Amino acid sequence: MCGIAGELRLDGGAPDPAVLARMNAQLARRGPDGEGRHFDGPVGLAHRRLAIIDLSERSRQPMVCDQAGLALVFNGTIYNYPQLRAELIGRGHRFHSDGDTEVILRAYAEWGEDCVARLHGAFAFAIWDRQAGRLFLARDRLGIKPLYYSRDGGRFLFASSPRAILAAGGVDTGIDPVALHHHLTLHAVVPAPRTLLAGVRKLAPAGTLTVTAAGETRERQYWRLRARRPERALSEEEWTEAIHDALCAAVRKRLVIADVKVGVLLSGGLDSSLLVALLAEQGVDDLMTFSVGFEDQPEERGHEFEYSDAVSRHFATRHHQFHIANDQVLARLPEAVDQMAEPMVSQDAVAFYLLSEQVSRSVKVVQSGQGADEVFGGYYWYPRMLDDPASTALARFAGHYFDRDHDEYLETVDPALRGADHTSALMAERLGEPDADSFIDQVLRADATMLITDDPVKRVDNMTMAWGLEARVPFLDHELVELAATMPPELKLASGGKHVLKRIARGRLPDAVIDRHKGYFPMPALKYVRGEFLDFMRDILDSRSCRTRGLFHRAYVEKLLAAPDRHHTRIQGSKLWHLALLEFWLQRHIDPAV
Repeated sequence: MCGIAGELRLDGGAPDPAVLARMNAQLARRGPDGEGRHFDGPVGLAHRRLAIIDLSERSRQPMVCDQAGLALVFNGTIYNYPQLRAELIGRGHRFHSDGDTEVILRAYAEWGEDCVARLHGAFAFAIWDRQAGRLFLARDRLGIKPLYYSRDGGRFLFASSPRAILAAGGVDTGIDPVALHHHLTLHAVVPAPRTLLAGVRKLAPAGTLTVTAAGETRERQYWRLRARRPERALSEEEWTEAIHDALCAAVRKRLVIADVKVGVLLSGGLDSSLLVALLAEQGVDDLMTFSVGFEDQPEERGHEFEYSDAVSRHFATRHHQFHIANDQVLARLPEAVDQMAEPMVSQDAVAFYLLSEQVSRSVKVVQSGQGADEVFGGYYWYPRMLDDPASTALARFAGHYFDRDHDEYLETVDPALRGADHTSALMAERLGEPDADSFIDQVLRADATMLITDDPVKRVDNMTMAWGLEARVPFLDHELVELAATMPPELKLASGGKHVLKRIARGRLPDAVIDRHKGYFPMPALKYVRGEFLDFMRDILDSRSCRTRGLFHRAYVEKLLAAPDRHHTRIQGSKLWHLALLEFWLQRHIDPAV
């Protein structure tokens, strides 16, 4: 995992080395093991390296093949690179390194832009093709690795984070009103290609973008998820065996493809605990696990250590437990916000940031359980949506997921920003796409291919990479996701959710871990807002910056400040924290000189 950036001049000029240097400096925490830059005519490429595979200098980037006229910058891991390497050698290609980076370069030389469909993994990369005079960008199927871009009349910029793009200077930082609507109604999710900033866009999951030096562009989606039943109906036993085998394969490939030690982020929930069990079955010795907890509030506990401790004892892992006091959370919160590529309102963003700091002192790669709930139906709102008598898919979804209905959104923002119900239009379109057999199939597909990308997946990437730590997510292996999408929804929603995973876990994990009420990564102080946390949010929302920016309708802000505990979203987030976090992110990323 690394950080990438680049500039393609569209006006016949040459990239400015100082601009590229500023962009690359913003990516330093994503790649602490080295950096490099490459210039060729109208293009400049930059890279920050986190060395995981082939630790030698032979895999340093940008990687250039003068003979083919190609130059590559790449962030991610290609899990099937040994097989692709062998195939390419059989086709006459000669390799000068042992890692996955050169495999992408040779695959492009062999198959052109179609190479991306052959790659299995988490990736974002850019290839400059000198002979064709074009820049080719690609992102993995489920958007595990980020890729942002910006275009004005004379240049095209791209990077692993918006902050790196802003460092180039001259980028429009005005608020995109459609993105603002998504952000405030869809749990801070702003789907590609938009971001909150009008001048910054992002490549969609499973997307490619080709830009020529003349400024012509072409976008393509190379993969789509089908949620249709197979021709031959499978029994519950057959489904359980098939999912088990696919999950074992996903865990194994994320263990083997690394030249450094791999640990596990162990929350104590079913998903991360099952990863520990399957890694133990793989024969992993001296398995390292890591958990974090926070102070309790009267309404909610701040940790789940009894479950993570039970799993650690059961598998004799080398366990690391970290307890974070509230005063430390508040002191470190600005750091965490600085590492957010986009505003993230989920309370566990700060938790992941502080946990990753500790984990990075012991390992460089961890496996994490993100994606299991979305792929296997683990959230409590899915059965509520299913039982909702509303007449349309959109109404059934919105009534249990939207943070604000459109009427409340209009109450939230300044009159100048009010407009159409953009989020309802977006979700109606996504839920209505073909190749889904049922309503729950539609919902889970939208979750796995869009909503998760800009919530938990982005959160884990940002907060781990802030400490030069690579997080791998086996539950989002695209082959496992494809298989799970064809499974009948009842095998997901039964047993309170994730029924098939609970069947796999039975006999492998302590029953208390399997049968427990579903927990979340708790950080109660950002959910039940009072005391110094309330003072902190009040100061942000009463600041001159906030009032001058004018995003929010003041009457609505005052209503939330007067009774923060009375205003939670449908999935139990603090509406006050949503507003405060958005404004604080803008102050940290946009207001100061970058």
